[in-house]
Amino acid sequence: MENSYLILVIILAILACGDLIVGVSNDAVNFLSSAVGSKAISFRTIMILAGSGVALGALFSSGLMEVARKGIFNPGEFYFDEIMLIFTAVMLTDILLLDFFNSIGMPTSTTVSIVFELLGAAVFISLIKISSTSGDFYDLVNYINTSKALQIVSGIVLSVVVALTIGAMVQWLSRLFLTYEFEKKASWVSALFAGIALSAITYFILMKGIKGTPYADLKLDIIGGIKIKDFIEFEVLKVTIINFIFWLGFSYSLIHFLKVNIYKLIIGVGTFALALAFAGNDLVNFIGVPIAAYQAYELWVSSGSAASEFSMGMLSSKVPTPTVFLVLSGFIMVLTLWLSTKSRKVLKTSLDLSSQGNVKERFQPSLFSKLIVKFFQSISDALTSLLPKKTRKRIELQFIESSNQNKSFNNSNAPSFDMLRASVNLTVAAILISIATSYKLPLSTTYVTFMVAMGTSLADKAWGRDSAVYRVSGVINVIMGWFLTAITAFFVSGIIALLIHVGGIQAISIILFIILLIIGKNFIKHRNEETEVDKDKILKAESNSMIGVMDESSGNIIKFFKRVDVIYSILLEGLSKHDLKMLKKGKKNIKRLESEVEDLRENMFYFIKNLDEQSFSASNFYIVLLSHIEDLASDLRLYNFKKLQTHRQ
Repeated sequence: MENSYLILVIILAILACGDLIVGVSNDAVNFLSSAVGSKAISFRTIMILAGSGVALGALFSSGLMEVARKGIFNPGEFYFDEIMLIFTAVMLTDILLLDFFNSIGMPTSTTVSIVFELLGAAVFISLIKISSTSGDFYDLVNYINTSKALQIVSGIVLSVVVALTIGAMVQWLSRLFLTYEFEKKASWVSALFAGIALSAITYFILMKGIKGTPYADLKLDIIGGIKIKDFIEFEVLKVTIINFIFWLGFSYSLIHFLKVNIYKLIIGVGTFALALAFAGNDLVNFIGVPIAAYQAYELWVSSGSAASEFSMGMLSSKVPTPTVFLVLSGFIMVLTLWLSTKSRKVLKTSLDLSSQGNVKERFQPSLFSKLIVKFFQSISDALTSLLPKKTRKRIELQFIESSNQNKSFNNSNAPSFDMLRASVNLTVAAILISIATSYKLPLSTTYVTFMVAMGTSLADKAWGRDSAVYRVSGVINVIMGWFLTAITAFFVSGIIALLIHVGGIQAISIILFIILLIIGKNFIKHRNEETEVDKDKILKAESNSMIGVMDESSGNIIKFFKRVDVIYSILLEGLSKHDLKMLKKGKKNIKRLESEVEDLRENMFYFIKNLDEQSFSASNFYIVLLSHIEDLASDLRLYNFKKLQTHRQ
């Protein structure tokens, strides 16, 4: 029996490695989106900074592992065999759920998933225990740590509102004072902004970092003989003032004497800080359960009791996490950060929703999103009307975009937003997450960073009249996905726990095999999409002159007819060989071609808007050409339909 539980611990350790991989692929968007979206620094530099932050954050996250042991349920009410059952169900559910959201490119919350998985499995097993002892349903409160669970859930939900509000307010004030010409401001203005941002970020890096190191309890005479962590925590005003003065002077020196772009420094430090906070706060979501299972196994083995009789009350006490586990976890997370391609798919969703320019809107507007936009537009108009006319004009002037941004509006290689918004995103998100981490609250980093980015986008007028309904619809879809995560995690984890309770080790083997098949299928599908995504893809017309449009259009025509030739050959071969698989392959390629042509059509408004005044005649050329391409693609689809009908007859 002891060997079977040892094997189960090993399985959980392997699942933890898989969970780290899929978890980082999902959560990388949290600390990469601002730096990648602004394109302020090279991607290699971004990854080095993020990797360093993740590695250090992993080392400083030992205390947070208590959430997995006693944060959701009361371990003293369960025996060892029941605890292992709960932990196994949680890990199986988590890796499956996160991989699903990665595959569809939607950012979800690893914190919400682990909390509701623990809750679901614990509730189902508790109900089984209650029914077997003829207990009452209300006895469930004895098994579940309801107060802690409610605190966690309410904190997560509250973070959505707080992050959106604070992000919008800080961005609006920053843009009001610094405008889009922020890089041309006086040295002292940029230094003041940098001093505030960098001092805030580094203060919470210190708070987070010091508390997780052996030096936290050192007493120094220079700070009055009190512990370092206590000085940082209780002498907030002193630390903040010293921190601010240092960064103000340092920033001014860099700007005035070395002509350094201080916003790039803020983005670099902010990326490091957010990665540090992510690893420190979210590592519990990936390895907290397996480590708790390992510690429970050690306690059970040393007790010599039967698995069904050994109470797990000792898990309620604070147990330090072995450093070797933290080091290995940090290594896997950094490696995944560099190699994962699924993270870029999730990253694209966040960047598209916060982009200042033209992007293909992934989400279609709904009646609800239209009503929300109309409602807040009415409130905005009402509040604006209360201001004096001169004040309104001055505010509007501060929010006028620069000429460089207008030129890059339709350029796919242009940054999604400028460095000022990226700096605000990182600063606000890092502060909020680090505060939650310092109070040992498993705050959702995904919720905070995503909603901060949406708040700054809203305040920065990235959601224009033509795109607001699409962006709001996208945000609603993401938030609904978060609720779906909670509900799915609860019930799937509970059902898996029930199946394991009935089927034992055989049920675990079958469920694990099914999960591996699903993940393998998703991996192959994702890899195929990666290899096909840029293959002879039709490009948008991004030039603003007649000659440029003609050159780009000729390239599009060549690529289009190459694709048509390949698809037509596939259809002829499929028909001649009576191969339904080949015909379906042709149908798939036609759909992809039509989707790209549809992108060109949707881009028409931005294409015409981007043209020089003397090149407006290019719009007529583009529209006629696009019409012919659409007709050819439609004819190809009709031809494929007839061939399929012929084959079936």
